[in-house]
Amino acid sequence: MPEEKESWGFSTRAVHVGQGPDPATGAVVQPIHMATTFAQQGVGKHHGFEYSRTGNPTRAALEECLAALEDAKHCLAFASGLGAETTLMLLLNPGDHVVYMEDVYGGTFRLFDKVLKRYGLTFTPVDASDVDKVERAMTGDTKMVWLESPTNPLLRIVDIDAVSEIAHSHGAMVCVDNTFATPYLQQPLHLGADVVVHSATKYLGGHSDVVGGALMTNKADLEEKLRFHQNAVGAVPSPFDCWLLLRGVKTLALRVERQSQNAMDVANALASHPAVRRVYYPGLDQHPNRAVAARQMRMFGGMVSFEVEDEAKAFRTLERLQIFALAESLGAVESLAEHPARMTDASIPAEERKRSGVGDGLIRLSIGVEDVADLIADLESALA
Repeated sequence: MPEEKESWGFSTRAVHVGQGPDPATGAVVQPIHMATTFAQQGVGKHHGFEYSRTGNPTRAALEECLAALEDAKHCLAFASGLGAETTLMLLLNPGDHVVYMEDVYGGTFRLFDKVLKRYGLTFTPVDASDVDKVERAMTGDTKMVWLESPTNPLLRIVDIDAVSEIAHSHGAMVCVDNTFATPYLQQPLHLGADVVVHSATKYLGGHSDVVGGALMTNKADLEEKLRFHQNAVGAVPSPFDCWLLLRGVKTLALRVERQSQNAMDVANALASHPAVRRVYYPGLDQHPNRAVAARQMRMFGGMVSFEVEDEAKAFRTLERLQIFALAESLGAVESLAEHPARMTDASIPAEERKRSGVGDGLIRLSIGVEDVADLIADLESALA
């Protein structure tokens, strides 16, 4: 990113980096370059683009913008968050060991447990909110520590800086899934992480109309390897998807501010409700790692989870909601509710879910930008 842009604030970068007026027409909105191939002036002489899987102007604009938001030197965009994760994991070799946060997105667990184990990788889940457990899990073969903070769906908080120190002392890289926090609330590369992953489908897109993923890093050697694999594997986004993501990130700060404010109010309301057994939200005083969250994050995010008596009560609550849509995914302007054990975490075996604390009475909320009084009233009516 040019030096003059490094001093720009977050929202200014979100609107302008990679998105200046089109030099050909003056259009203030980034064009969608749908071309699959690009004419060359001679063999090996081109304008920076040859074939759209390898590189595309709209994707390059998105990657430049997302790198600026995460304050990273490099960004690579992908067709989905799992496409980004898979490409990163292909840098590992058979026999390599990965330590990962046990309360992890169900799709990530499925990738690790059902796909990558078949290729000789080994995985150890730990409660990484306890750094001593991370230390004890490290072996001579550990090449990566995989974190989420806040986690999905229990909103646990990991001290990224402390875990990164442990991992690096063992020669392992640290990857942080920053989807829940977004780069507006947290920048893991400043906390010692080597690479950040996003499901751009969620907060970055923000409107439930595009699927995408991204990897960010400051390490040139890591970027070179990832860029090779991005092209070789080919899990790249379409130009139109890149354009939608560029449109979405322009309002990221505005949306996340409102969603975080709403989530705090919703969490407090649920915490005092007699039908709610426990609320998971890092902004609540009773959260065990609130101090770490306050140090790492600008605000506490738009995700809230809570427990009711049992699965039957959870189902009744979900069925009675009027404003919250019963749907998977998260991070968009509309509020969503889901049942992790039967939906987003269904690929995780029941015993594994139970061990990590994902119970049958757990409900996960993605708080949108609606009037918070309406959201609270909807929840209270459904819980009655």
